[in-house]
Amino acid sequence: MRYVVGYTANARGGDAVNLAVALARRQGASLDLVMVMPQDSPYNGIYPPVAGFESILERQVSQWLDEGLALIPDDVSATAHIHRGDSEAEALIEAAVELGAALLIIGASSTGLFKRFSIGSVASALLHASTLPVVLAPSGYSRTEPITRLTCAVGTRAGAEDVLRTGIAMARRRSLPLRVVSLVAEGADDAEVTVAQATTHLREVAEASQGVDVSALDKLEIDVVVGRGRSIEEAVDHLDWDDAEILLIGSSRLAQNNSIFLGATANRILRALPVPMIVVPRNYVLQSQELFHTTQVPLVETAAPTEVNK
Repeated sequence: MRYVVGYTANARGGDAVNLAVALARRQGASLDLVMVMPQDSPYNGIYPPVAGFESILERQVSQWLDEGLALIPDDVSATAHIHRGDSEAEALIEAAVELGAALLIIGASSTGLFKRFSIGSVASALLHASTLPVVLAPSGYSRTEPITRLTCAVGTRAGAEDVLRTGIAMARRRSLPLRVVSLVAEGADDAEVTVAQATTHLREVAEASQGVDVSALDKLEIDVVVGRGRSIEEAVDHLDWDDAEILLIGSSRLAQNNSIFLGATANRILRALPVPMIVVPRNYVLQSQELFHTTQVPLVETAAPTEVNK
């Protein structure tokens, strides 16, 4: 298993490295730190290239990558790469595909709500185009010990079963307890569901989520929780979050198959979320079933739903 880290020589890059180490330690994965250099092109800021400029720039990028590698503990295998491309986001996706990575990990900006998440241009492009899961580290993320819980956000529209199947596969693969959450904005004028409807929906989705080969599935811990508030952001804030967990969320229906598109609700969740987030491409469950060697088996019965309203 390999994870690509979109590294930058600043605090954001350090956040991404810390999260990558925490994920890698959970599954024994290796890391690939990638920095992007521009292609030689008339559209570059310096063209034709100034003599010696490219070698100077490449030496500087190599130095930054060495500094990034120095952040990674000895028990995690890591390699550094320079990848050229006209678009940083496209180059990172290309590098991840070429390296056979299962995840693409990046850091968020520090200007978000409570300094949690703020999406810059590169992150925004990745969250609307990537063909593999993108993992976002919140600003200031310092944990490097293994992740200890996976939370899966399940909506009320078509495709919820696919996201949950992916969550089950990921949790089993990493031997993690799984929490399934649904968020209800009770005070919003455009509120679509009540807590009772969300609870019923979660039960139905759990019962419908068959087809994941997780030998010893009865050992998988699943907790079902409904969070509520006057807004989606408040519902997120009212949930109990563990510093060692990560949230899994699916892509919008606007996304093309096997591609990411971060929807409006996911954006609102991101503004209040205090933990890292994994965004998976639409219909990614088909890929995850191949990745985790899945077959048809019954799903374990979930715990009784819990309502959260602090």
